[in-house]
Amino acid sequence: MRPDPLTAFFEMLSVERNASPRTREAYGHDLLDLRNHAGIDADGLLTLNEGDIAGFFAALDARGLASSTLQRKRAAVRQFYRFCVREGLSDNDPSRKIAAAKKGRPLPKILSRQEVDALIAAADAKDAHQATRLQCLIEIAYASGMRVSEIVALRLDAVQKDPAYLIVKGKGGTERLVPLNPSARAAIKDYLDIRPLFLNAKDKANPYLFCSRGAEGHLTRRRVGQLLDEAALEAGIDPARVSPHVLRHAFATHLLEGGADLRVVQTLLGHADISTTQVYTHVATERLKEVVETHHPLSKRRAG
Repeated sequence: MRPDPLTAFFEMLSVERNASPRTREAYGHDLLDLRNHAGIDADGLLTLNEGDIAGFFAALDARGLASSTLQRKRAAVRQFYRFCVREGLSDNDPSRKIAAAKKGRPLPKILSRQEVDALIAAADAKDAHQATRLQCLIEIAYASGMRVSEIVALRLDAVQKDPAYLIVKGKGGTERLVPLNPSARAAIKDYLDIRPLFLNAKDKANPYLFCSRGAEGHLTRRRVGQLLDEAALEAGIDPARVSPHVLRHAFATHLLEGGADLRVVQTLLGHADISTTQVYTHVATERLKEVVETHHPLSKRRAG
């Protein structure tokens, strides 16, 4: 007896990809959206053709949904049909010619290398201990490309032996190696010397690198964002352009500008799909174009 395609698909998401319950629920709603649009039940999903899928995506575009929602719905549909073909449940992938969502997809905000340096320097405006901690945060974020949730969850024992790489558990429970450059490692050493000052006297066993006296035991993502806003103001940078995720964007873009391979950057960021990483190539290209147009002698001559 042929297995139910939807049941098999969600089992794969759970077992093979370790997708979170939230992701599985969202994909379930997305595929239900397709069924409702086509006026079919679950069994009818494998009867749809390319025109049906194109019509669904066109209807999605017309609904004015957020770009992130459009992208997820496309991902849900494309992954479902690719899975069915791979598992021999269907001979046809009606979604294969549908382009990924482009509408409203902004390029990531990034900072220049000089602005990252200014942000680190601006941390000195705080008292010495706060400055050392904030500089360490920024250095780790920029050196590794880690998500802020991964940074605040870093364990103390992960850095005590001055590692050149960290093992990080990212989305879906997947592990990856991320680099620490000499500047980040030096910042960690400086911070470790004063870390006990951020602990209560009875909390010496706190396991987190960025410990806190709050209920979670470590700095919250919101607090990190606030600290970066303060540093941005001190550095003369619009706080709207600065966030923990912007440092992750800067890490990826500056690597590509320096000639790093896209697949390497994908691995370092922990992206499951390389198309997520490819957006940084557009950012890097635009920045290089701007540099050439601003500084190349021929550009200046023609502008004159």
